Amino acid sequence: MNYAQGFLTPAEIADPPTHLLREEAPTAPEPVSDSGKPATQIIAIYGKGGIGKSFTLANLSYMMAQQGKKVLLIGCDPKSDTTSLLFGGRACPTIIETSTKKKLAGDQVAIGDVCFKRDGVYAMELGGPEVGRGCGGRGIIHGFELLEKLGFHEWGFDYVLLDFLGDVVCGGFGLPIARDMCQKVIVVGSNDLQSLYVANNVCSAVEYFHKLGGNVGVGGLVINKDDGTGEAQAFAKAAGIPILASIPADDDIRRKSASYEIIGRPEGRWGALFAELAENVAAAKPNRPTPLDQDRLLGLFSGESVGRDVVLEPATLEDMCGGTLMQKPSLEVVYETI
Repeated sequence: MNYAQGFLTPAEIADPPTHLLREEAPTAPEPVSDSGKPATQIIAIYGKGGIGKSFTLANLSYMMAQQGKKVLLIGCDPKSDTTSLLFGGRACPTIIETSTKKKLAGDQVAIGDVCFKRDGVYAMELGGPEVGRGCGGRGIIHGFELLEKLGFHEWGFDYVLLDFLGDVVCGGFGLPIARDMCQKVIVVGSNDLQSLYVANNVCSAVEYFHKLGGNVGVGGLVINKDDGTGEAQAFAKAAGIPILASIPADDDIRRKSASYEIIGRPEGRWGALFAELAENVAAAKPNRPTPLDQDRLLGLFSGESVGRDVVLEPATLEDMCGGTLMQKPSLEVVYETI
């Protein structure tokens, strides 16, 4: 068994030994659970960067609050932009940055320093290191350690929504799945190969840790910027996960989101869409997905879109050196065997 050396054999990947449970993130804090508060649903939302997770979550959390639910939205992306739409474009002080400043000043972080609210939605940003100055995944782990010190286990919310970057293969960003920090995962994708590639990776991670004894499942897929071409629907069907909502590629949505306007209002044009999404997210069961292999994933798209007709032509040494090579005699000494 090669896990101790840092990798698994193909046989171990297909059928992981049960004693490897949670070893994927050995330096992580204890699982953030809703111990003592069984009514709380902790949901991690994943998706490709720029696919619209923050847009979806801001409007979803706002709608949930208007439906009378107590909601906490936690941004777990180093860009710290999850709450920007909720707060009209204003930057929210991050937990990591605030903690650093307070520590240097000899003070303790208080809830009011890092958690802010709007119309019933409570929100905060974990933050992360400056560009090139640290590991984003370690920042996530450190952020959750600080949340525990602030009393996360004692908070009483109906829903805790965690916004995670899905296209980073890192133990920190995979923490909710690897350590059962949430009950289910929601994936945001669109009708493009890259976002569905990320969605498929998330499904693979869920299935991998399930084999190790984990309990997290995939609640479903939210299709954002749906242009009606159908690839995301085909992926959801093939992966065995439900579609929770299809948000159309509409210019009204684009313009309002660009101006940091909440569209998930009960009385608004898109209110019914987000009300249905809120209901579907709440009722979604933690499904075991069926991840697709590369060929099946590519098969969701036309050959012209993904280059399935391309033939791999091997390069030659002449290609690499930019001209005809002269054969030089070898200086290798060959000893005759006796």
